[in-house]
Amino acid sequence: MSTGTGTDATTATTPPAAPPGPGQPPHGIGASLPSAESRVKTEGTFPYAADLWAEGLLWAAVLRSPHAHARIVSIDTSHALEMPGVRAVVTHEDVPGEPLHGRRTPDRPVFASDVVRHHGEPIAAVAADHPDTARMAAAAVIVEYEVLEPVTDPEKAFEAEPLHPDGNLIRHIPLRHGDPEAAGELVVEGLYRIGRQDPAPIGAEAGLAVPRPDGGVELYIASTDPHADRDRAAACFGIAPERVKVVVTGVPGATADREDAGFQLPLGLLALRTGCPVKLTATREESFLSHAHRHPTLLRYRHHADAEGRLVKVEAQILLDAGAYADTSSEALAAAVSFACGPYVVPNAFIEGWAVRTNNPPSGHVRGEGALQVCAAYEAQMDKIAKKLGVDPAELRLRNAMATGDILPTGQTVTCPAPVAELLAAVRDFPLPELPKDTPEDEWLLPGGPEGAGEPAAVRRGVGYGLGMVQLLGAEGTDEVSTATVKVHDGVATVICAAVETGQGFTTLARQIVQETLGIEDVRVAPVDTDQPPAGPSCRGRHTWVSGGAVERAAKMVRTQLLQPLAHKFGMSTELLQITDGKITSYDGVLSTTVTEALEGKELWATAQCRPHPTEPLDEAGQGDAFVGMAFCAVRAVVDVDIEIGSVRVVELAVAQDVGRILNPAQLKARIEAGVTQGVGAALTENLRTPRGIVRHPDLTGYALPTALDTPDIRIVKLVEERDVVAPFGAKAASAVPVVTSPAAIASAVRAATGRPVNRLPIRPQAAVAT
Repeated sequence: MSTGTGTDATTATTPPAAPPGPGQPPHGIGASLPSAESRVKTEGTFPYAADLWAEGLLWAAVLRSPHAHARIVSIDTSHALEMPGVRAVVTHEDVPGEPLHGRRTPDRPVFASDVVRHHGEPIAAVAADHPDTARMAAAAVIVEYEVLEPVTDPEKAFEAEPLHPDGNLIRHIPLRHGDPEAAGELVVEGLYRIGRQDPAPIGAEAGLAVPRPDGGVELYIASTDPHADRDRAAACFGIAPERVKVVVTGVPGATADREDAGFQLPLGLLALRTGCPVKLTATREESFLSHAHRHPTLLRYRHHADAEGRLVKVEAQILLDAGAYADTSSEALAAAVSFACGPYVVPNAFIEGWAVRTNNPPSGHVRGEGALQVCAAYEAQMDKIAKKLGVDPAELRLRNAMATGDILPTGQTVTCPAPVAELLAAVRDFPLPELPKDTPEDEWLLPGGPEGAGEPAAVRRGVGYGLGMVQLLGAEGTDEVSTATVKVHDGVATVICAAVETGQGFTTLARQIVQETLGIEDVRVAPVDTDQPPAGPSCRGRHTWVSGGAVERAAKMVRTQLLQPLAHKFGMSTELLQITDGKITSYDGVLSTTVTEALEGKELWATAQCRPHPTEPLDEAGQGDAFVGMAFCAVRAVVDVDIEIGSVRVVELAVAQDVGRILNPAQLKARIEAGVTQGVGAALTENLRTPRGIVRHPDLTGYALPTALDTPDIRIVKLVEERDVVAPFGAKAASAVPVVTSPAAIASAVRAATGRPVNRLPIRPQAAVAT
């Protein structure tokens, strides 16, 4: 199997990276080792899924519903099958195995059969000898619909007719913590709405399916969870999992689960039906219609505080719009309810959370799911308390800041480092940016861009704060486990682990771990496929913790194999030997040799697993030790707002974050900056509009992503390195928590500039016009 560039996608290992810059450690943990993929990506030779090619290739196209809700009366494929060049058309009748699939709950059909539940739902798929023929044939499939009234308001889903055999309610979590009669001297209330953010991956979904002689199929896709994708595909195809192989091709970045969970299913069905390789490349419009988005959320809050502003009780109602199918909505709701009070000490909390089905596009895992929505709401409440008391917003937050040893509203004790006050103090005390000059001779960036429509006299500057928290790894009893193998031969180390590199830097980290442990500079990372043991999905910082931990354990086992003969020869234990800069030395200096010499003629390998301590599901009162660990972040936002036209320019975002331990300084900085930028989009521009369930403008023209011109100065003012003792290396995930926190900080700054409540994300111009 090869790409258009001639690169072998099945055998190429990740090559060693270019050497680090001057003054940097040569390799290992703590070095700013560049990504091994950076060169091939910039040269255009990186093998993405869309580049794949095979002899005898057919092209696929998918027919999708133009309606948000409709009953299917009939499907006629005869006209499509009669078209020259068409090799197969498949519908729900051609699914030989399980007709339903889903990430957690199998409730989503491979192809709609009786009813369509969202705009863009797959109806049929076509394979043809040319992509244009495939698209025309898909359009030639005649579907007769009886259009039904869509349910698009999640509040109405409770009383509406069931949209799915499983009902409209996916999950309800009633959290009860403390005294329901507790009350404060001051009460503030608010109603908040969070919009639908699309993950907007760099490249749209693409893949190739190749039939195997044993009646199975190989899927070459940009999967972020290959073993789960394999199992879903095998169930759909009605064959054993070992007859389905998923090979992970180049993933062009991921800010969520990379693709539609059902993308590979029509692809594999067509390959099995035709006996030929089949390629499917989604258009950007199809990508918007099919993959999961951030949950639109409605939140009602009531905060009680004493006369000093210390929180007494938080009451909240949280409603997540899951769209047509469950996906990861149960997990998102658990995060939203558990973190509904934020990183603050709250002795009494009463939270009601629901996730419901509607006829809107599907919602699912997007960075910081659940946590981002509630962060925007509880930080708005903190601003209201500060305003009522006449207290500085940062000072109010400091009075309530959580610390290690405090209790979450779920009853779980925060045992990990939680330097919340330290983070907030760092951004508060960081110098503010200078005010721009407002003389006509000196040009400066107005809200709306250079030479914007606004007038300097109408611009007001605001400063706001956000404190956020996210979970690390899965929750509520998820069995987090990863397996890795480290092999050493001819002085080259190879890491074999099914952890997918999605841009989070796992391949770089794996090389650093082996370099640090074994003193071998030339470390390769093997490509990922399902012949390897599972490593789980690429989300919530899993691979830094779980897969990195497995690589470290395997490398240490190889280290013992390497050192044992030397230790035995000199009559000492391996603990008395150390590897530094490629040299093996003993504590007393008697032994000194190079790793290369010690490895001569040897082939060493070891396999290890990493499994964090178990968690438990939340009980009927929302109580339980549901999380392995947590990460925290503080952001101070400085904005300029034209109070006449409502345009907002983010001038600067100061960020302080607890990271546990810095494993790769350059990579960590890039992850934080990327997370903050995604948060800017959620705050100001990104909102996938779906009137009556129909996606409006499903393209990157109608969906406004922040560009380099929209990105503010990002100042990483403090990184707190307080190691989490239960995590390998003591490190914490870095990218999700700034995504969660920065929108709340930006909204807080707009409130400070305008005096308006700002109760919706993204912030609309009318909300930023001062009254």
